[in-house]
Amino acid sequence: MSTANAYMTIRGIDIDVIYKDIKNLHIGVYPPLGRVRVAAPNRFDDDAVRLAVIKRLPWIRQQRQQFKNAERQSEREMVTGESHYLWGSRYRLKIVDRPGRTHFEVDGDRLVLYTPPGRDSTSLRKALDGWYREQLRHVLPVVIARWEGKLGLSVPKWTIRRMKTKWGSCNRETRHICFNTELAKKHPDCLEYIVVHEMTHYLERGHGARFIKLMDSVMPDWRIRRDQLNAEPLAAEEWSAEERSAS
Repeated sequence: MSTANAYMTIRGIDIDVIYKDIKNLHIGVYPPLGRVRVAAPNRFDDDAVRLAVIKRLPWIRQQRQQFKNAERQSEREMVTGESHYLWGSRYRLKIVDRPGRTHFEVDGDRLVLYTPPGRDSTSLRKALDGWYREQLRHVLPVVIARWEGKLGLSVPKWTIRRMKTKWGSCNRETRHICFNTELAKKHPDCLEYIVVHEMTHYLERGHGARFIKLMDSVMPDWRIRRDQLNAEPLAAEEWSAEERSAS
């Protein structure tokens, strides 16, 4: 059976399309984040698939809303014993009251927070966010340099910030790439996927056939990495599935 893969975005929703030797078009919405996959007959073109998906949008959004309402990681209270994630691994927080600056250290399966007594959870969460940024600042230059060499591209400017709507973003005019602080919680393969995804936008603005071809050529397992990124524990923020997609 011959198949051909395509990737399109419809009303802000990413769609994986597989063309097959079948009679009817099938649309599926899958956990954990409501990714949409379409199996379409070979006789269909992209416009026909797009029209079919648009007609089913109310049902698709209903299914995705159910996944959105699934249990998420609650807001961190910053107390000893709760779970935190770094590079895809879970650590148990241990708080040690000690005079001096607030800082974190990884000790085995523990994330140890040294902090002066009396600091509230809001300030400790802010300190944790800053620590995640430090982890990314340490790792990103190595990952970017590696892929600059592989792709023959240069990244002149990149930054890290909290983003509610994207894992990463790329300004093709200024070549400025921005990475979400939350990536420090995910497996390194996921960070590498976002780096390559955003650098590929230097060559192709959208997510059409050329973008897919470029991604397939430089990172054949990018779909697995993307699904891994979206399947790992979610933060407390109310992010929708499309808001968690890369640009």
